[in-house]
Amino acid sequence: MTTATKRSATELLKESSQRLRGTIGTELAAGGTQVSDAAEALLKFHGTYEQYDRDTATALKTQGLEKEYSFMVRVRMPGGRLTAAQYLALDALADRYGNATLRVTTRQTIQFHGIVKGNLKPAIAAINATLLTTQSTCGDVVRNVTTSAAPRRDAAHARLLADACLLSADLLPRSRAYHEIFLDAAPDETTGEETEPLFGPTYLPRKFKIGLALPQDNTIDVLSNDLGLIAIWEEGVLRGYNVAVGGGMGMTHNRPDTYPRLASLVGSVGPDELRALAEAVVRVQRDHGGRADRKRARLKYLVDDQGLPWVREAIGRELGHALADPLPMPAFEVPDLLGWHEQGDGGWWLGVKLPAGRIADAGTVRLRTALREVVQRYGIDPVLTPQQDVLLTNIAPRLRSAITRKLRAHGVTMAGEITPLARWAMACVALPTCGLALTEAERVRAPLVADLEAVLRRHGLERERISLRITGCPNGCARSYGGDIGLVGRVPGAYAVFVGGDFAGTRLSFKLLERVAQERVVAVLEPLLATFAQQGWRGEGFGDFCHRLGPEAALALVEGVQASAA
Repeated sequence: MTTATKRSATELLKESSQRLRGTIGTELAAGGTQVSDAAEALLKFHGTYEQYDRDTATALKTQGLEKEYSFMVRVRMPGGRLTAAQYLALDALADRYGNATLRVTTRQTIQFHGIVKGNLKPAIAAINATLLTTQSTCGDVVRNVTTSAAPRRDAAHARLLADACLLSADLLPRSRAYHEIFLDAAPDETTGEETEPLFGPTYLPRKFKIGLALPQDNTIDVLSNDLGLIAIWEEGVLRGYNVAVGGGMGMTHNRPDTYPRLASLVGSVGPDELRALAEAVVRVQRDHGGRADRKRARLKYLVDDQGLPWVREAIGRELGHALADPLPMPAFEVPDLLGWHEQGDGGWWLGVKLPAGRIADAGTVRLRTALREVVQRYGIDPVLTPQQDVLLTNIAPRLRSAITRKLRAHGVTMAGEITPLARWAMACVALPTCGLALTEAERVRAPLVADLEAVLRRHGLERERISLRITGCPNGCARSYGGDIGLVGRVPGAYAVFVGGDFAGTRLSFKLLERVAQERVVAVLEPLLATFAQQGWRGEGFGDFCHRLGPEAALALVEGVQASAA
């Protein structure tokens, strides 16, 4: 394994952590509200981040009081699949240990928020008892593996899910630290010194994301992953997977050597080479990825620094043979999964919108109660989508009306009553819990959507399919550098505004403005939307129009509005 001449403090910590154990067990048993910085870093590998309530921090500090610390816990579930029993168990844990909400992420997982330190171990143990795990949902490892959420009963979707589950299991660390710390498992003394045959003593340089898609179903934004795998089918036969490497949405403000990037096609492999291929790419990143500067440690920087031919050759060496050329494939499509759909086996699924992925009861909209009652009464298996929504699956046709009535009775808005903008709008958690957030995301999604909808109606665009993605910081958890409009937290109360991506997930946006106050965002976008209404081509998306217009012309349209606010 090659090593950098200089390594970050995190690299040294991982190496000395006794395979991710550190002092976590001792510190969790010691009481209090916090853990040490070292334990906090290692806890990420087990699926949890330490956080504090940033809404109350300043007031508490002025009173000489401690911040309100808690932990976010994330569940691993390849492809977002859950059984009815698992969902109900997780729902109950939200009350027992969390803040009475569940949150669906853009990587098809559930997050719990508000878990205090004393409840962290029992909460993770309870999740594990559902036959799920929190292991490797955070940290420098292979994260939750995503794939199409559509529960279509055909060979293509079944194979995607099977391969996602295979990769998810195969690419877990072999350390038993998780089991010893959270499940009280005894150390295994029968196998000698514990090793990590795939990850090595320092695991990966940074997080590593994998997604599997079909060209006709790119709901996961497959090119945003470190490793994107596109299944190519012909006449009902899987020919293989096209392999794309080097995607990633994160960047750092004022660091031009960091940037979002879409994965590049590097070749293809046969249907039965997927595990060997994934392990080969992981080893290339393990051995050659940057370990000195964590802001440039993702695979995308290795791809750009070394070049795609070098990366392709390195993968071939690890795989044992050269990658085949990419297989021909059609253009990507992004189907709408909300509303009622036939599964193909006589059953139906119902896609339900979760605003910003939050499953909660709020006022007259008792979304969490509605989902619990429907899942419990009808034995429905939920599937989480990369758009932060939920699909209620395996529904008998005779139950459709009853389920619709039940949801409506709790104030849940059905898909047909939601505007296209609201259907496709995503937002990360941001404030008050995320320690990286520079400004709001989830909590401003609804007012921003409402204000933009008014603009769209004014210009006859209310039925236009436009994706809005909001993140509170530049890490891009809501994939804000793709799609039609991206808002990226710049400073408190202001965003960098991006436009010009494409809805299908094959082109990044460009930065329109560096810093726009939240209350000015909609006004800044209106001239672009008005011009799109007048000059857009038939079938052209808003992002495509902005791309055709180009950065200079787009900026000229909005400069007057932005200048008037200065």
